[in-house]
Amino acid sequence: MIFEPTPTPTQAYVWTWLPNATQAVVAGLLFQDRDQLLFTYGRSYLERQDAISLYEPELPLQSGTMALLPGLSMPSCIRDASPDAWGRRVLINLKTSKSSGSHTPADLDELSYLLESGSDRIGALDFQRSPKKYDARLSDQASIEDLFRASEKVEQGQLLSGPLDAALLHGTSLGGARPKVMLNDGDRKWIAKFSSSSDLYSVVKAEFMAMRLAKKLGMNVANVQLRTVLGKDVLLIQRFDRVRKSEHWTRRSMVSALTLFGLDEMMAAYASYEKLTDIIRLRFTNPKATLRELYSRMVFNVLCGNTDDHARNHAAFWDGSQLTLTPAYDICPQSRYGTQASQAMLILGSDRSSTLGACLSAAAKFQLGHQEALDLINHQISGIEEAWRPICKEAALREVDQKYFWKRQFLNPFAFQNAPPGVRLPSV
Repeated sequence: MIFEPTPTPTQAYVWTWLPNATQAVVAGLLFQDRDQLLFTYGRSYLERQDAISLYEPELPLQSGTMALLPGLSMPSCIRDASPDAWGRRVLINLKTSKSSGSHTPADLDELSYLLESGSDRIGALDFQRSPKKYDARLSDQASIEDLFRASEKVEQGQLLSGPLDAALLHGTSLGGARPKVMLNDGDRKWIAKFSSSSDLYSVVKAEFMAMRLAKKLGMNVANVQLRTVLGKDVLLIQRFDRVRKSEHWTRRSMVSALTLFGLDEMMAAYASYEKLTDIIRLRFTNPKATLRELYSRMVFNVLCGNTDDHARNHAAFWDGSQLTLTPAYDICPQSRYGTQASQAMLILGSDRSSTLGACLSAAAKFQLGHQEALDLINHQISGIEEAWRPICKEAALREVDQKYFWKRQFLNPFAFQNAPPGVRLPSV
């Protein structure tokens, strides 16, 4: 059978789950206008008493086509629901495997990625070709072993085929670059991150340890589990954007910090913790506690070597009027080359250096006094030292990886370079 490519889409209907609802409703239309994707709310949605905006101030609840924020080619809160590197890689593979040669991966544009990726995406949005009938793009639940084999095929450049390989479609709406899928176990939903064939060290275990350490230190962090599948490490992260309601699920609306900043990927280098503190003070629930939580996460990122703290790795729930910081996720220590390191987000002004000195200089922006910030930093340093061996044991971390992580990712000496007086130096 020769595969006949579908026409390149010019529009997609945006469906959403309203707060506490278990069924989606159509919110509006996303349509192509030259090199931009523009959005307009549907009349029926605007007439609903329980309607909320997809996100303000970007898409306020009003009639007419919404103008894009400067520098954007599509609404950022909608881009948050689009797949990133891994999901796009799987979709390209699936398309290529069905191609007769005339249809190439280049035919996939933003609307195609939205319309062809899985429906159980992060947050409360989905995308359909129809404004009247909602058809979820879901695959039959495959075993984690079969999903792992399928993900290895994608990594190795092999074409996918068969129902089990097609089950990868369920996870194509996920962000990030690493191999991952979605799993259900009845009362909980999980994201499974797989080891990659290109990993030079135990990346999955490093993220598991960082997430567990952050929780032990008192931060609000997504629950994680570590599994072994076909002899490889798999990290399970419990989803916090889904809430079980009887036999159904509700979906919590979410936006990334990149959306809060009004930026896209090309402008992500301008994202900063300093600017995020301003937004938190003005628009978040419980701002003082939220600022302290964010400061704790920033310090921990420096102390555990997570320099991948970009603006899509911070997010907030949106209820139609206020924002609430989500649990922390994607705390993953990165490879270190040389002695210096920089955070993906600016800390204060133009300074993004991965040092405790930079963190202390920003304390006032988080409504923390110098001594309060110093006490928080020292609590984390001593907590990491005390929990290190138990966490290594919990992760069954090999001795070679323990030596690789310790004082390289975790408590790297550069974090303490020119540290102000009072900062507790780690023991030898």
